[in-house]
Amino acid sequence: MTHREDAPFGEAPKEPMFNLPPVILWLSGFMVVIHAIRAFLLDQVQDVDVMVLFAFLPMRYDPEIAARTIFPGGVAADVWTFVTYGLLHGDFMHLAVNVFWLAAFGSAVAWRFGVVRFLLFCAVTTVFGALVHLGAHFGEAVPMIGASAAVSGLMAAAARFAFSGQGNIAGGRGDRRRWHRPAPSLMTALSDRRVFVFLAVWFGLNIVIGLSSGSFFGDGTTIAWEAHIGGFLAGLLLFPLFDPVPRASVVS
Repeated sequence: MTHREDAPFGEAPKEPMFNLPPVILWLSGFMVVIHAIRAFLLDQVQDVDVMVLFAFLPMRYDPEIAARTIFPGGVAADVWTFVTYGLLHGDFMHLAVNVFWLAAFGSAVAWRFGVVRFLLFCAVTTVFGALVHLGAHFGEAVPMIGASAAVSGLMAAAARFAFSGQGNIAGGRGDRRRWHRPAPSLMTALSDRRVFVFLAVWFGLNIVIGLSSGSFFGDGTTIAWEAHIGGFLAGLLLFPLFDPVPRASVVS
């Protein structure tokens, strides 16, 4: 036998303390490697080239600017930057915060969705985050980077199922089968006080960030809170399209 699943009678099988899905570890490691290369191997000019090529730049999509400017990557970069900006981060603290929340909320979604659905879900919520940011900052020259839109979408997806039954977000370790229970409908989930409070606090924090002009650091860095909301709403509403677990049957 290559592994043990047995346990003393009446005790649950033990799991590792850091029981993260492999896709979370690989995705986090990939973002760490990208940032380390930018921080330690590229000079300032090369890093700017990477930002222009892979960060989300709203001015790319202004026809007047595009008519007189040749952007690196051309039309292809106009498409891929809707996703690739989510792999770049401003500094190691920014990266660490996003990796932490990716592990905290993305793990339950990854166990439930599987690798392919999980990565597609992250890509779609990242795109929606960029679309909402574009609508709010059309034509601006400030690039947007960070995985926060995807993380926000994963938070919303987790809220759709992880509070129901015994699949509590706060559960952490334990039987993974709890993440595969049928999810309630959106209206049923919203009627759960825990889900409602979670959503209210999340939106409240982002509204506060927006009213403060998106800045908390005093160094010119702003938080792309519109992208957070875009990713979150996409995760909340599109969750059923990705969820492989059948809905519970209603028996009268």
